[in-house]
Amino acid sequence: QAQLVESGGGLVQAGGSLRLSCEVSGRPQNNYVSGWFRQAPGNEREFVAAIRWLGNDTYYKASLKARFTVSRDNAKMYLQMNALEPEDTAVYFCAGRWGWGGFWVTNAIDFKDWGHGTKVTVSA
Repeated sequence: QAQLVESGGGLVQAGGSLRLSCEVSGRPQNNYVSGWFRQAPGNEREFVAAIRWLGNDTYYKASLKARFTVSRDNAKMYLQMNALEPEDTAVYFCAGRWGWGGFWVTNAIDFKDWGHGTKVTVSA
């Protein structure tokens, strides 16, 4: 099991940018897939983006692809968020799962490793 720790959240004005980081320990191998989820108050946790450690292929929630970018540098994963909107306000979690079944998984229940989350607040 890997351990994940997020950082980089904070308060930003609408239109601004933030970069979230996620430190992944526990020596994930090439079959690891890590991703970002977010949860706004009163809402379910929703998929944001994921990256496959073998080859660094990425996948996004369609409505966020133009503004968000997921990347990885060794054991650190990032989420670059641009043109932020008040609707992006949420707690952002990094998550991970072992194994690649040939398709992208976007349900939170299928990710076994989780960080504690970092809060992002976008003011109007």
